[in-house]
Order: sequence, then structure tokens, then C-alpha cells
Amino acid sequence: MSGTAYLDTFANDNLPPREEWPELLFELDELRYPERINCAVELVDQMVARGHGASTAIRGATLGWTYAELLETVNRIAGVLRARLALVPGNRVLLRGANNPMMAACVLAVWKAGCVAVPTMPLLRARELATIMTLARVDAVLCAADLRAELDLACQGLDAAPRVLSFNDSSDGSLKGLMAAMPPQFEAVDTWAQDVCLLSFTSGTTGRPKGTMHFHRDVLAICDCFPRSILATRPDDVFIGSPPLAFTFGLGGLLLFPLRYGASTVLLEKLTPDLLLAAIARYRATVCFTAPTFYRQMAPLAGGYDLASLTRSVSAGEALPLETRQVWQRATGLAMIDGIGATEMLHIFISAAGADIRPGATGRPIPGYRACILDGDGNPAGPGVIGRLAVKGPTGCRYLDDPRQRDYVCNGWNLTGDAYKMDEDGYYWYQARTDDMIISAGYNIAGPEVEDVLLQHPAVAECAVVGAPDPERGQVVMAYVVLRPGEQADLQMSKALQDHVKAAIAPYKYPRRIEFRTTLPRTETGKLQRFKLRQEAQHAASQGVEAP
Repeated sequence: MSGTAYLDTFANDNLPPREEWPELLFELDELRYPERINCAVELVDQMVARGHGASTAIRGATLGWTYAELLETVNRIAGVLRARLALVPGNRVLLRGANNPMMAACVLAVWKAGCVAVPTMPLLRARELATIMTLARVDAVLCAADLRAELDLACQGLDAAPRVLSFNDSSDGSLKGLMAAMPPQFEAVDTWAQDVCLLSFTSGTTGRPKGTMHFHRDVLAICDCFPRSILATRPDDVFIGSPPLAFTFGLGGLLLFPLRYGASTVLLEKLTPDLLLAAIARYRATVCFTAPTFYRQMAPLAGGYDLASLTRSVSAGEALPLETRQVWQRATGLAMIDGIGATEMLHIFISAAGADIRPGATGRPIPGYRACILDGDGNPAGPGVIGRLAVKGPTGCRYLDDPRQRDYVCNGWNLTGDAYKMDEDGYYWYQARTDDMIISAGYNIAGPEVEDVLLQHPAVAECAVVGAPDPERGQVVMAYVVLRPGEQADLQMSKALQDHVKAAIAPYKYPRRIEFRTTLPRTETGKLQRFKLRQEAQHAASQGVEAP
């Protein structure tokens, strides 16, 4: 770590042992970065230096900035972090906010100040936030004023609460007030290309979140792969979409990619399908990022909006059903750009666009990445074999002090947890998930975490949570519940359990379907056999029977 710029080396010190890293590839010329680089400087300062200062960078519902204005905003926030919060390079800063210009500026400012950004979903509850703050040893928090309640609850349970500043808030002591006293210039920390700058948490199958660690060069690498080769991004592009900036899908697609190419982005909160369509028309967006569920819901509404500006629509976050692809193309004339990425890999690594699209297939490895299918023995398999998807490139899995690193990386390959097959032409076809993760409408949900919350309800004796096939969301959370003696298994109980989960963890994780049982399938040693319940749910779906 001799090259690090960090005084607080917690993040770098908690990288997995080097022998457990995946093999990293830097075969493209544009991926060969200098030893010293700060990604925020490359995304903002350098774009101003290259003549984009007067161009629009970010627009929100009530606020917008040119690149020059964004640079000044980032500099003032970075000044607050260093001068008022007394943060030192390497400190971790948790970010909590919906998609808006200030949330974006805060992410960039954290990097410019030489700190590590820890973005979190706006819907996370106190319990989840407290876990993340503990695992990442968060030193400070920048939080949207309207999201303070759960954060404050989370801080109450910590041994040492981090310093907290509110943004999108004009009250005394808010970030906005402190920024006014800061100079418009800030000298960026001269970070090492391999200094950790991003800690993105993803839920694991055990329910304990995993912190994925990414370097300054990783942030730039994803910008120099997918948006260059697949999107052919131009300075006149306008990006828009629904994924939160706390998701790496949204962080890349709605912030990093447009800035890297001098384009602009539109960041809007609480989008619905009709509101996203209206925003595409209003802002003349050219590139849209969202999950298949949104495209499916937007398709029947598309005829009511002027979408002539839209030239590329990107789908990721969950498998893209062929029917969704077709209905969207019939409604808009646009061939969907499908893609698979992973928080561990930071963004999309298999995709296809234009004439290279093969409907039903995700695509082929994008320039900069390689992929293969591993058979049951862990060896690369030929075409037509269903096996574990393995990938490598300039980015890769590095978990924060987590033994699950050895599960994700095998012989230099990143194992994504997806079952795929490859055809004779090198296209990859999604089959299923290979672990207990439920992907519902683009959200990753760990079944055991939901089980843990359900078991805290006094009426529940046992439970098992699996993903059930759903035509709209891909999967929905389904809970099989054994009640305690004397409890009534009825609709009122189902609603009580759903409300209980919504109050404890992020609302999107609640079980949309609940089936009451007298017993659950277990092995002779007492281990829960979730696979049997998944099979039941899949069989019911194949018969056109919706589980209760």
C-alpha cells in the first residue's frame, strides 16, 4: 500500500488477500490508467478543462448545473468535508438520498476529498443502515433532509455515531449553509489509482450485506467499456432513468457515464412509468436506463408521449423476458439493449446493441471483458451446456473483510451466481439464479433476511422465503409460514405479517405472497429445503396457478 494517499487505511487494509482477487484484465488501451488518478477530477475538472464548462451536466426537478457550476459545487462540498467535518483521506462517508443533483455532487465531492463513498438506498430502514455503518466504520454521513428519521434511529444504536450533515436543507448548520463559507476552489487529493473510493453494499444469501470495494480506476474503467463500445455515447446525449444512484447500475448509467463523455443527465426522484415517459419527452432524453418491469409497464403508455428523441434503451437489474423486449419494440421501435452486470463487477459486462442483438440472449462479453460457462467440475464448458457464468475484466470482486470472497472468485474468475448457456456464436442465454437471491423488479432481496424479520413476529413459528416467478416483476418474494398454535391463518394475518416486514426493513422486500403451512420441508438433520419450495412455486406458475 506504499502508493496510497490515505491516512485512514481501513478500506485498503480490509481488502481480501491478493491471492483471492480475480484476475484483472487491462487489454484495451483506454484501460491503462496512470498510477495517480482521482476519478472525480477526471469526471468533472477535466471535462471543464476540455471545454465543456458551459454545457449542461445535471438537471433535476428544480435545480440544474453546467459542468462549471457542478465543479464549483463539488469543490465547496469537498471543502466542508475537510475543513468543517475534519475528515482525512480514507475516511468513509455514507450517502443517503434519492436521485437529485445534490446527491450526485456529494458522491463526487467525497471522491475529490480523498474519502470513500458509501451510497445507500433511500428505502433502507434504521436496522439496515446501522449494519452498513458498523461494517464500513462510517466516519460521516451526508443525508437528504427528508430521509433523516431512519438515519437518526440508526445512529442511536451505534457505539460511536458518525457526524451527520443534511443536504437539500436550508436550515442552520446544513450542508448548504456550510458550503457558502467555502472557497469555490479545492485541490483534489492525489489518490492512488488503487485506492478504494467506493463501498457498495449488496445483500448476500445469508442476509448479511456484503461490501463490494472499488478503486478510482474501476470507476473510470466502467465508463471506458460499456458506454463507449455498446452505447457509443456522445456529448449531445441526455441520460435518464429510474435506478437509484445507490445501485451501481444507476450510479454508472445516470452519473458516471454521461460525465465521462461531456453529456448530460436528468436525475428525478420517485419516478413511475408514466412520469418517466413524460420526463423523456420533456427533457428530450436520448438514453434511458431502467429495469424490465418498468419497460413492460411503460410500453402500453408509450403512444401517449413524444419519444422521438430516445435512441437507446438499456435494460438490466434482472433478466429481460423476451415478451417485454418485443412489446417495448412494438411500442417504440427501439431494440432493447439488454445487459448483465453485478455490484461486485460494478456494471454491465455482457450486452449487445443494434445489429448485434439476438432477441432472448443477453449478448456477448463487451470489449474489455471475457466470459465462459463453468461446468459442475469448475471447468470451462462448450456451447449448449448450462452452467455457472464466469467473467473477468478490468473490474472484479473484492469484498470488505468477508469469507464469501472465496465463493465468488474461483481460479481467477468472478462467479456471478447466474446459470447461463452459451451458443455457437458466443451469445449468452440466461437460465436462472444459482443462489437464494430473489431479484424482483430490479431489486436484490435476500430471502433469509426476510425470514429473520418474519420470525420476529410473535405469531410466526417457522418460515421460509423464496422467489416465485411473476410475469410483471420477474420474481416476487413468497413466504411459507407456519403459525404458532392458536393463531388464525387468514388474510388479516397475511396483511399483519406484510406490514411487520415493511416496518422493519426496506418496503420492497416484503412478501407479496404468503402461504400458510403446518410444516416446512427439512432434511433429516433439520436443514430447511428451500429448493423444494422454489420448485413448488415454479410448478404453480407453469400451471398458471398463482400462489396465495
